[in-house]
Amino acid sequence: TTTIKMGNTSTYVSDGGAVTQNTVQSSLKLWVNFQSDGTVDDSLNVSSTTDSATVGITTINMTNNMASTSYAFLSGGSDYDNYMCTAGLVTSYFPTYSRTDAGAVQDARGYVATAGDLA
Repeated sequence: TTTIKMGNTSTYVSDGGAVTQNTVQSSLKLWVNFQSDGTVDDSLNVSSTTDSATVGITTINMTNNMASTSYAFLSGGSDYDNYMCTAGLVTSYFPTYSRTDAGAVQDARGYVATAGDLA
């Protein structure tokens, strides 16, 4: 087994060779496939989930914190009328809300990822 470590200055060259991009900054820092009841099917950088007593609200707890609350929160729901959102980002966790297109909170499968800098 070979282990490769990259520093924050590591870059890759674009397919056309004209530009470079920072490898570490362009990587997702967290992703999770979960149910609103807190069940996690698969994840990266998720230490645990907390199922709220309120329908459709799940908190995702991070293994490694983000550097600030200015990270990107990317989400999706499993049903055609379902989407995931958050009320606010914290460096160590974020609450997710599963909602219908009409705005009602509901339990559903969610998919969430973050991009940004780790602490």
